Amino acid sequence: MSKKYYIETLGCAMNVRDSEHMIAELSLKEGYEAAESLEEADLILINTCSVREKPVHKLFSEIGQFSKRKKAGAKIGVCGCTASHLGEEIIKRAPSVDFVLGARNVSKITEVLHRPKAVEVDIDYDESSYAFGEFRTSLYKAFINISIGCDKQCSFCIVPHTRGEEISIPAELILQEAQKAARTGAKEIFLLGQNVNNYGRRFSGEHPKMDFTDLLKAVSEIEEVERIRFTSPHPLHMDDAFLEEFAKNPKICKSMHMPLQSGSTRILKAMKRGYSKEWFLDRAFRLREMVPDVSISTDIIVGFPGERDEDFEDTMDVIEQVRFEQIFSFKYSPRPMTPAREYEGQVPDEVGSKRLKRVQERHNEMLDEMKEERLGRLYEVYFEELKPGGMVAGRTGNNWLVHARGSEELLGRTARVKIVETSRLGSVGEIVA
Repeated sequence: MSKKYYIETLGCAMNVRDSEHMIAELSLKEGYEAAESLEEADLILINTCSVREKPVHKLFSEIGQFSKRKKAGAKIGVCGCTASHLGEEIIKRAPSVDFVLGARNVSKITEVLHRPKAVEVDIDYDESSYAFGEFRTSLYKAFINISIGCDKQCSFCIVPHTRGEEISIPAELILQEAQKAARTGAKEIFLLGQNVNNYGRRFSGEHPKMDFTDLLKAVSEIEEVERIRFTSPHPLHMDDAFLEEFAKNPKICKSMHMPLQSGSTRILKAMKRGYSKEWFLDRAFRLREMVPDVSISTDIIVGFPGERDEDFEDTMDVIEQVRFEQIFSFKYSPRPMTPAREYEGQVPDEVGSKRLKRVQERHNEMLDEMKEERLGRLYEVYFEELKPGGMVAGRTGNNWLVHARGSEELLGRTARVKIVETSRLGSVGEIVA
């Protein structure tokens, strides 16, 4: 009988890709297959996120629950950013954990599996040229890492301490991976990195000079690739050449994630973001001018240490001016090893909660206006997922989620759809061609 794995993936798209890499290694080198439930698994993996405080607290209660439910002899491994951050402490606090594997050590999964109480959390380990086996969660979309680590030192962010310094993956490996994925049905390629448009700043060896704009051009030259998405670009590196390639390249989906964090130049400086409110607005307006139908999403933190009412009003002003199609909004969460944790002027929790509520309520009002604007319009939708009740789901080029009546035959295909129902989170359409 084959061995079986069960994996829970928390956090960002890079964690999703890390999980796919671990599954590929376990399958190719150890013969593991997916379990239908945690109870039948021989190996249980929790791929963690440490960007927010709550998931870290939740981890240990989850380990306890998994320990009670797992079958005798099954191993538990904690992976990802919280593994990098806490290391041996995880095993001390939760003795039922068999190994800890950091976010920068994914390729070592089959090694730690056989070493009792192994802890591998070296954030200087270089996997940029490691050729992982092939595994994709979706047949129709491929996540591809283009860099590992992060060189930014944002004062609120723990990621540089869990994923190490930024190293770009050689372009030839990225292109090979994209070609294989596209030729096996993944017509949409999703490029991943902490700051994708900083690509090419540092390689671990000698490689031809290439920046992110060049990489986008190279991926788009793969004939079978129909759509290209990426996340996350950094506003600081959104130069004109990058925006022009985004606008004119027909294969690049017209949705852009622009992490604002704060609309206050004073707070942005304290956050060490490297740009001002004026720079962010200039890039957003330039984008809207070049691509009128672009969808812009963002991240916003409220209640950052020292944030005054007028700083928060600057954030609201940017929201009003840009009219983001999607906002991921959070109340500031102090993280270990970050300078902001020690800043003076920590904002009272109730003030942060009020500000967060105001951001979310105003954005919901905007979403209600936007959903009406989509009604009756035609969109090209790439379908990639079956849904209950004879429905399929996909996304428009500008990232609207659309459900339509259809079967498996539509998966991996692009169809023209007329929107007949809308909501804040998605739409229902009728296929017209």
